[in-house]
Amino acid sequence: MGEEKTGSGHKGQSRRRKAASGGSRILLIVTGVLLAAVAAAAGSAGFFYIHETERYKEAFLPNTRINGIDASGKTVEQVKEEIENEMLGYTLQITGRNSLRENITGEEVGLHTEFDGSLEQILNGQDPSEWVSRLQSGETHEVAAMLAFDEELLARKVDSLKCMEPERMQEAEDAHISEYDSEIMGYTIVPEKSGTVVDRDVLLQAVGEAVCSLTPQMSLRDSGCYQEAAVKADDESLSALAAELNTYTGAVVTHVFGNQKEVLNGDEIHKWLSVENGEVVLDEASVSDYVKNLAEKYNTAYKEKSLKTSYNSTVTISGGNYGWRIDQKKETEAVLAIIRAGEQQTREPEYLQTAASHGENDYGNTYVEINLTAQHLYFYKEGRLVTESDFVSGNASRGWSTPAGAYPLTYKQRNATLKGENYRTPVSYWMPFNGGIGMHDADWRGSFGGSIYKTNGSHGCINLPPAIAQTIYENISAGTPVLCYHLDGTENSKTSRPPAGTSGNADAGQGAGGTAAGRETTAASQDTGGAVPGSESVPTGPEGGQENTPEMQPGNQESVPETVPAGSEGTPGGSDTSDSQGGNPGAGTGSGSSETGGGDAGSDSGELMETASAGSDGGSGENPDVSGGDHMETAPDVETDPISGNDDNQVGPGYDSVVRETEIPIGPGY
Repeated sequence: MGEEKTGSGHKGQSRRRKAASGGSRILLIVTGVLLAAVAAAAGSAGFFYIHETERYKEAFLPNTRINGIDASGKTVEQVKEEIENEMLGYTLQITGRNSLRENITGEEVGLHTEFDGSLEQILNGQDPSEWVSRLQSGETHEVAAMLAFDEELLARKVDSLKCMEPERMQEAEDAHISEYDSEIMGYTIVPEKSGTVVDRDVLLQAVGEAVCSLTPQMSLRDSGCYQEAAVKADDESLSALAAELNTYTGAVVTHVFGNQKEVLNGDEIHKWLSVENGEVVLDEASVSDYVKNLAEKYNTAYKEKSLKTSYNSTVTISGGNYGWRIDQKKETEAVLAIIRAGEQQTREPEYLQTAASHGENDYGNTYVEINLTAQHLYFYKEGRLVTESDFVSGNASRGWSTPAGAYPLTYKQRNATLKGENYRTPVSYWMPFNGGIGMHDADWRGSFGGSIYKTNGSHGCINLPPAIAQTIYENISAGTPVLCYHLDGTENSKTSRPPAGTSGNADAGQGAGGTAAGRETTAASQDTGGAVPGSESVPTGPEGGQENTPEMQPGNQESVPETVPAGSEGTPGGSDTSDSQGGNPGAGTGSGSSETGGGDAGSDSGELMETASAGSDGGSGENPDVSGGDHMETAPDVETDPISGNDDNQVGPGYDSVVRETEIPIGPGY
């Protein structure tokens, strides 16, 4: 049993050794085969690499392009052959604006090959062993001398193209500013417009390059053959110019004249604009003319005025400077500034002189009405009659008649002195309105009105009973209209006497009744009803159909000094003494009771004023109504004539000046 076991085990071990030995032999065989295969493959790859390296010694490396031709793996001769084949059937198509299509064949321009060794140089310059790396990246070459054309044939062909026909060429237009558009009250930028004018030299060069590279299609626009606009719509300077123009035309100036308006906007402003050297120019002369036209239309100074008198008759008053007067220089400057800033503004013009109303009658409902024919006046304030009275005006027989006309009260002054050659006569209430002509109390007269003025009148002033002068003085202000006129049929030969015991003590509240009580007769018998003539009811203020009376600004004579006597209640500031139309003298403010008031500036226009009687002594104050030049009182520090600059300028009779310690005769007319 044991031996059998032993024999059986031995046999099993022997079989396992045999199996192991067989597997090893198989592995060796497989390994050998694989090694043989690898060796064969390696030998084959090496052979392929070497083979390709040798081939690229005669051919162009992969991814080589020459003048747009794929030369990869091709020999020089093959590339030449391909170029020649493409050249034989070559046609260049030219496209352009307005659907232009034209063709040029290679034969028409004498296209032919010219190989100068450039292909060989490219081939010899490459490294054949780099063929593997060139599989991923390539090279491009441009050779100029492979194709050529006949320049004369090319020029003829280009000149024969339709795009070169003059009638087909349209000039390009630059972007520009539009014409003024009233709908938008401004300007826009008009875009540039493309043209069809071809630059021949550029076209010749572009066609030549396309032919030599066998390019199949060429665009005149893309090739830059068209002459394009020099200024485009996005040009910054053009945009800035349009913006500035629109600033100017965007301005709106609304001038207000009472209930009337004048609107200035781009529809008119654009006519005054121009562009010079890229800059906007605003014609200042045109702006000045516009303001001048406003003045001609709305100025009322020096123009006739219609007055419904207290006699129920309507008169036309000519002469005088009362009314609105635009300061054209200042208003022109203001309008120019508004336009340049592009502002929208509603405004009243700058005025040299204002009036009470922009209505039908610029004098409003506060005024002094002086009937020179009847020698009777009425003073209305805010539509109500304050007082009325006879007066004595300028001596007609001696040529000193008081001029008719509408005037603003220049100023008012208390306690002035009338001075003549041989007298000094104080007055309590001095109210000049026409140069040296004014209203004042005349306590030396025993009667007023009638026909006294014809032979025993003043040198032009309105002589008043003291009570009346006081009433007017206490209710009147600088700038109040004084309306002087003649009215046929109202003559009155009867005179009146001032109320007894009222010299210098008139009651401002007595109105017409206090005046009429002391008169023997009145110059007019009509019942005015205590209101401005022509009004349906007695107004209590501006409600009576009239505007409020503003602080007036009378004009100034050219010869008038710029200051008003101290102690006078003067003209509101703002008068322009340089205005060529002239006006009233004096301006300023001050206490109405000052004893150091300065003098009224006289006019050299020949207007006539108050005189004193012959034989009156200096300061007597009695009968100063016949002869001699009157003067008014001035402040002690005034030592020269405000008109001439002299301190001894004695002139003709009939002129008042204001004097106190220094007497300054300033010409006829007081």
